[in-house]
This record gives sequence, C-alpha cells and structure tokens, in this order.
Amino acid sequence: MAELKIILGYAAGVGKTYRMLLDGQALKAAGEDIVIGYFEPHARKETIALTVGLEFVPRRTVEYRGRQFEEMDTDAILARHPHICLVDEFAHTNVPGSPRAKRWEDVMVLLNAGIDVITTMNIQHLESLNDRVREVSGVQVRETVPDWVLKQATDIVFVDLTPGALLNRLDRGVVYAPDKARLARENFFREPTLAALRELALRQTAHEVDLRQPDAVSTDRILLHVTESPATIPLIRRGRRVADYLRADCFAVCVLPGDGLRQLSEDDRQAVERHLNFARMLHIDTRILNANDPVEALSAFAHTNSITQIFLTKPSAAGTGFFAAKQLLAMRLIRAARDIQVTLVADRTQRTG
Repeated sequence: MAELKIILGYAAGVGKTYRMLLDGQALKAAGEDIVIGYFEPHARKETIALTVGLEFVPRRTVEYRGRQFEEMDTDAILARHPHICLVDEFAHTNVPGSPRAKRWEDVMVLLNAGIDVITTMNIQHLESLNDRVREVSGVQVRETVPDWVLKQATDIVFVDLTPGALLNRLDRGVVYAPDKARLARENFFREPTLAALRELALRQTAHEVDLRQPDAVSTDRILLHVTESPATIPLIRRGRRVADYLRADCFAVCVLPGDGLRQLSEDDRQAVERHLNFARMLHIDTRILNANDPVEALSAFAHTNSITQIFLTKPSAAGTGFFAAKQLLAMRLIRAARDIQVTLVADRTQRTG
C-alpha cells in the first residue's frame, strides 16, 4: 500500500489545510506528480492562495433530495493516477448515493491503488475518543475515523496553536465569518474546551510516534463483555483504546443462552448485533458463546485465551430478560477470574448536556 500522511489538529483554524498545501507546493517544486483531490477553502484567502499552481481533480456531483452536492471524485483520481493526492477533511461523511460512505474509505481506495495521500483531520474525529470529547466539549461528534485507520499512517504531523492564539484568529475573522464565529465562541470554541482537545491531540500524537518504535511484543490480552446495554458502545471504545496503548489483542465476547440471538427480544437482538458490528468495525475479534451461565463462559474463555483484563459495563438498576442478572455477574466474575483484572466501565454519555 502507498504512504498516508495525516496532518492532525484539535480544532478548525489551527492551520491543518494550510500545512497540507505548503507540503503540496514543496513537493511540486521538487518535481513530484501531485494533485488536489479535495480542498475545502472556508473562504480563507491565505489558504486559497496556496493552491495556485497545483492541479485540481474536478469533483463529482451527487444529487440528494433534489439538491446537488459536490464530493471528491475518487474514480477520476484513480484514472489520473498521480504520485501524491491532497485530500482535505479525512473524516467527512459523503452524501448518500456516493460509492462509499466516508471520505477515509475513498482514501483507502487511493492508497490501495498505489497513490500516496496527504490528508487532514481533528482529534475529536478519532473514534476511541468520542466519549471523552463529548465529556470535555458537550458535543457529540458524529463523523469519526476508526483508530485502525489512523495506524495506517506512515507519518502523523501535529499542527499546534495555543487556544489563546486560535481564539484571537477566530475574533479577527480568520477562521469563520462574524456570525458563525460568535456562535462558535458560545459552543465549541471555549478556551477550557480547546485546551482539553489540544491536550488530547498532543497525547495521541506522542502515542502514535511511540507505536512506530520497535518494542517487545505485549503479553496483555483484553476481553470486552458485549451485552444489549447502550453502555456497551463506550465500553468498546475504551477497551479498544486501552488495547492500542498496551499493544494488546482484543476480544469482544457476547454470552447468550439456548438458541442464542433468537432467544432475545427483538430490541435486545438488534442492540447486540449493532454492538458486535461496531466492534468489528474497530477491528476487534468478536465471539458469541452459547451458555446458560455467562460467568462460567467468560471465565473459561478468559483462562483458555490468556486474557489479562476483562471490561464489563457497570451494573445499573434496570435490566430485562437474560441480561437482568448482570447486576450479580460483575461480583461473581471478579471472584471467578481471580488473577485477571476486571474493570467496570460506567456509561458517561448521559452526564454531559
């Protein structure tokens, strides 16, 4: 596969696109065959000026609900087949009717075709940080990139700017038009929020650099207990993130009685399937165990597969059907696991408004 370079930031206006275009101009001056596959100007004159002399691949038009939208034309880029392609807004969701749902999926097509890509994204779009970003900002980010995609990057460059300097740029109209800037000040662009996001981005960049260093093989293995509970989604995100930091194998395991999924109510069945599919999207190995006693099944699986950590959703007062007994499961599993660390993960998504 070709090389992927991600230019990472923590908010709009820190200079990601500007840096991408600077790199593009330097590569063109060095004689590289380079094109712009997608560029979002946001009416920023200095950024737009950096596109002069660079070749644009025309966008494709997609009709949706009677309106025309422009998206990156991946097929046209493949036909042009440059050595390097610049692609803005890596986490973007394509308009329904596009060949692929996400722009990062389009980028993977380019990489698989042998085209190097330089792209941009903000830290709040990283899937494993979704719950943490909601805590610090009060905003639920809908457009996310799986962590395994970030790990495909050959190079990650963090574009840094202090929150004070970014807010100064916002007030001067460099980031957004005045009306949008005032709205941003009241919401996402609060200094404590920006400082927290910047810290997340700095830590993630350091982590990605560390991952690219040769190191001993990890002996950790993590088990995530999948149930119908909505708290399973943040549990999977947290478990995936811990596994990445430890360079550990990760399993998402659901224990079902009797006839398995067919024995659950329709709502519980759909929830379990949704959670297992979410884990698969994050490249987590999923397993369904058929057993009447989930504690025995999880404990046996953990010991057979050399699991070192088990993550469970924190028991709540409510529970229905087969999962009503999960209030007792945590304490029983702690006793049965013995030498295995058991972590109860609370659902924090309802705490921030």
